[in-house]
Amino acid sequence: MAETRTISARKGNSDADSEAPAKPQRTRITKRKANENHARSYFEAIANRDVDGVLSHWSDEGVIDLVPLGVLRGSAQIGGFFRELFGAFPDAEMTVTRVAAGQSEVAVEWRMSATFTGEPFQGVEATGRPIELRGIDLIEIEDGKNVSNTAYYDGMAFARAVGLLPQQDSNAERAMKGAVNAVTKARRVVADLRYRTAA
Repeated sequence: MAETRTISARKGNSDADSEAPAKPQRTRITKRKANENHARSYFEAIANRDVDGVLSHWSDEGVIDLVPLGVLRGSAQIGGFFRELFGAFPDAEMTVTRVAAGQSEVAVEWRMSATFTGEPFQGVEATGRPIELRGIDLIEIEDGKNVSNTAYYDGMAFARAVGLLPQQDSNAERAMKGAVNAVTKARRVVADLRYRTAA
């Protein structure tokens, strides 16, 4: 019996010959993945308390908006802030809990635990108290460098932790609220008297 062979659409090729070659493994990294890796590397430098490593991720004219504290502009201010932070909290531990990366921006959710045992921070002497913070940074990246970062965390929780504000629901907090309310009511009475006098 004569041997039969199926001919592929391309003349002269058998089925075996017509199989498409295996696609090469994709090695090009996506921009989103590159941004994610950059953000993780940045937070690793923070976790290592490495100021030079932190600054290596920033453009020279980068801007950080620390919502509870204020705005930092340029390498000198950004580096100064992190030196102060690491000096004030020498045992600080930073953990990244979630990263969402886009084409030009990355959102990083984080947790930080530390003890305020080092140098003064923002004019406050070390109190020896522990702090636990969680926050989120929204980082804009251009050409592999941070150009802006808006950082959100609970400034009131931080102030309570380091001793700037009394603990929540404590007698001291109730007294402070009572004093604020008394002043507010007194101002209303004065404003009302002025209005009646003017009328």
